[in-house]
Amino acid sequence: MSKIIKDTVILFVITLVAGFCLGAVHDITLEPIAAAQEAAATATYQEVYPDAASFDTPQEMADAVAAASAEAASWGYGAVTVNDAKQALDASGNPIGYLITSTSSESYGGDVQIAVGITAEGTITGVGFLSISDTPGLGMKATEPEFKDQYAGKAAAAFEVVKTAPAADNQIQSISGATITSAAVTNAVNAAVYFVQNCLSE
Repeated sequence: MSKIIKDTVILFVITLVAGFCLGAVHDITLEPIAAAQEAAATATYQEVYPDAASFDTPQEMADAVAAASAEAASWGYGAVTVNDAKQALDASGNPIGYLITSTSSESYGGDVQIAVGITAEGTITGVGFLSISDTPGLGMKATEPEFKDQYAGKAAAAFEVVKTAPAADNQIQSISGATITSAAVTNAVNAAVYFVQNCLSE
């Protein structure tokens, strides 16, 4: 009986020490991981809005994002969310547009989160990906310039996905074999545009 108790105590101590070690490793790596994620996001922001020298989040924009979270499902773009909104500023600190982060939960691989640059005049400067998990060679083609650059330079209230060559400025040609992902990305873009046009006070 004493051997069983001894073995149990030893196993408990080993488990306890291992738990502390794992917790310590987690705490040590948490900050570097967060910093790397923030750096990657910042690089994406700069990519989609290259004319911006910096980005800022006024309190009224944060409030608008919070309010929109309860309304986005009624906008007509499926399961979309606006996650964040920033002002794009020039080198002198003057607002020149917006950087909107939005998510669609209806991509083929699950959630797709994007960053959309939109000028003060309503023109899209670019679309970048913060998170996407899709099929290589199919849905992942959404991250390639051939697809995502279709939005840049266009000003539309809402974009639509088409399977053939676009015949109008608001049309986006879908990725062959990945219509669901194409639609999800487009819905996320539409959510960002809708938010700027309807949820931000002038």
